[in-house]
Amino acid sequence: MSIRDWQKLSPSAAAREVHRRARANVSAEQQRAIFAWLRPEAELATALDASPPNAPLARTPYLAKDLFDVAGVPTRAGSTFLPELRPTPSHDGALVAALAQRGAVVAGKTHMHEFAYGITGENPHYGDCEHPRFPGRTTGGSSSGSAAAVAAGIVPLALGSDTGGSVRVPAAYCGLFGFRLTPRDAWVSDAIPLSPSYDTAGWFTASAAELKLVNDALLGPATPLAREPRGCYLEMPGLNPDVADACRAAAASIAAPATRDVAEPLLRGFARSVETYNTTVALEAWDYHRPWAERYRERYSSGVWQRLTRAHTITEAQRAAAAQDTLALRALWAEYFRTHDFLILAASPTAAPTKAESTLEHRMRILALTAPASIGGLPALTVPVPLPSGLTTGLQIIVPEPRSPVVNWALAKCAP
Repeated sequence: MSIRDWQKLSPSAAAREVHRRARANVSAEQQRAIFAWLRPEAELATALDASPPNAPLARTPYLAKDLFDVAGVPTRAGSTFLPELRPTPSHDGALVAALAQRGAVVAGKTHMHEFAYGITGENPHYGDCEHPRFPGRTTGGSSSGSAAAVAAGIVPLALGSDTGGSVRVPAAYCGLFGFRLTPRDAWVSDAIPLSPSYDTAGWFTASAAELKLVNDALLGPATPLAREPRGCYLEMPGLNPDVADACRAAAASIAAPATRDVAEPLLRGFARSVETYNTTVALEAWDYHRPWAERYRERYSSGVWQRLTRAHTITEAQRAAAAQDTLALRALWAEYFRTHDFLILAASPTAAPTKAESTLEHRMRILALTAPASIGGLPALTVPVPLPSGLTTGLQIIVPEPRSPVVNWALAKCAP
């Protein structure tokens, strides 16, 4: 069902349908892995009925990743103990409030990789999110529950966040359209942080038309294009052959491959992105968790604890190198966007992996694709790319600012 289909339902019918789909479209085990909170049906119907009738997203039910505050609902951020440290919010976070002004109604909150510190969608506390159409394969993370819910058709819209690919990768794995904003804006600044230098808000939809509808509603219409936008596709190393072939073919409908004089400086500049990203995130994540981390040590999952405490091993030389490399990469992006309007990269090196395939090495392959835009603080549109197996990957179309007219132009090219 599209957003327009949902809007045609009465409030009570829409609330009933959300709950029906939550029960019918995923297993009981996956319901626990996806939903941190599902708004009671009667309460949801009342909220839908109160939605401003002429708003662009009137009566649209959506789900929020559980690091965005919803009034009266504990924010867990994928953990078991955050509500013990932080009171239940008394008001909606900025992005939830913005959606309410546009008529959308929060129908629940979704689980995520614990504290957003992971990209696989695994969570030992609530369960691993699986691809709704390919059980045993991950949705990707950390916005795992949100991606699973949209891919399963439970709601037409869900909020995610993206630090190192947490919208881009689940969108690619689950065959969704995704949009990532920019760090330190109002819509992410009051969410539970992982790394404020890189954290962004974002969202998922099932179609290009719906992503355009949501983007226009939240961000306002883009300036019309005065000319054909200039961009290119940069094929990164480390892609599986089927992904490389599919992304190359899909990108060809949007832009030509990067010429050698464009590709070589970008590839050189991106080469240290993973190390820069991991160093910065470890330091900033530890800064947030430092006040209580040792006290709650046993209640962190082992993988997240290991990543958090990596901050203790970072030397001053590594810290200085990350700062220097960040400035260099941002200068490289600025130079690129002086003559180009967008850059296309693959969003994932493989299709959705199994749990056994979700290794550290696999995480590094993903970050090699996603970290350059993260370090640049750049917005990105993700569009799905089908693979011969029936699985999907995606393209990330990186632009210099969220209201770039390239976004709607690219969505129109991707629409059926």
